[in-house]
Amino acid sequence: MGRSRRTLPEELLLLALDPTTGTTAQPQSLDLGLAGAQLVELALAGRIAPDGDRIAVVMPRPTGDPTLDSALELLRRRGSPVRAVHWIGGPRLGLRQTYLSHLERCGMVHAVEGQMCGVLPTTRYQATDTAISREIRARLDSAIRTGVPPDPRTAALAALAHAVGLGKHLYPGNEGRSSRSRLRDLIRHDPMGGLVAHAVLDVQNGAAAPPRRAAAPSGAGPQSPGAPLRSPSRRPGSMARVAAR
Repeated sequence: MGRSRRTLPEELLLLALDPTTGTTAQPQSLDLGLAGAQLVELALAGRIAPDGDRIAVVMPRPTGDPTLDSALELLRRRGSPVRAVHWIGGPRLGLRQTYLSHLERCGMVHAVEGQMCGVLPTTRYQATDTAISREIRARLDSAIRTGVPPDPRTAALAALAHAVGLGKHLYPGNEGRSSRSRLRDLIRHDPMGGLVAHAVLDVQNGAAAPPRRAAAPSGAGPQSPGAPLRSPSRRPGSMARVAAR
C-alpha cells in the first residue's frame, strides 16, 4: 500500500488530535477505534471480508503498511474467522501511541516533550500540516451538511468517530447536536464501517468477553436456545502513560 493515501487509522487519530493542546480526545476509547479502523482499511484493501459478525482473511498478501500487516498476520494466525467484537476488545491496546509514533516517523506530527506539575514527563503531539486535518474534517462536514451519501472511506470514518465519542469533540454544545445526530446516521452507508463501529460500542458496553459455558445446577433443565448469554462487564483499560493524553 503506497503512501499516496492516508489510512483510516491515521485519519481517525488526526481527527482526534487537538491542534491547540496536542492531546487526543477520548484517549481510552480511541485504541478501540483504531483497531476497528485497521479492520476497515484491510477490508478496503481486499485483505479481509465480513462473514456475518466475524472477520475472515481472504487474501493474506501484505499491504506494505507495517502496522496494518501486523494486524493482518495476527488475523491470519487465528486460522478461522474471528468475531469483530472479540478482535477489537482483545489485549492489543496501545495503538494510539503506536500510531502517534508512526505519524511522527512519517513527518505528519512532531513530539513536544514537557512536564506535568514540574515532575511527570509528558509528550504532546502537534500536527506539522494542519491543512491535512482540515481536509479530513471538511469531508465529514460535507457529508453531514449535504446529506449526499459519502464514499465508503468517509462513511467508515464517520462511524468510527461516532463510536469512540468524537462527536462532542468535533461538534460541541447544543448547537452541534444535529451534526452529532447526522454523524451517527452516516454509519449506515458502509456495512464494514457499521460492523466495526457497533463492535467498538459493544466493547465499551462490556460485550466483548466471550460467553462462558457454565455448569448447569443439579436438577436444572437445559438452557433455552433463545435465552441470552450474559457477558461480564468490563471496561477497556486506561493507559498508564501520561504521554499523549
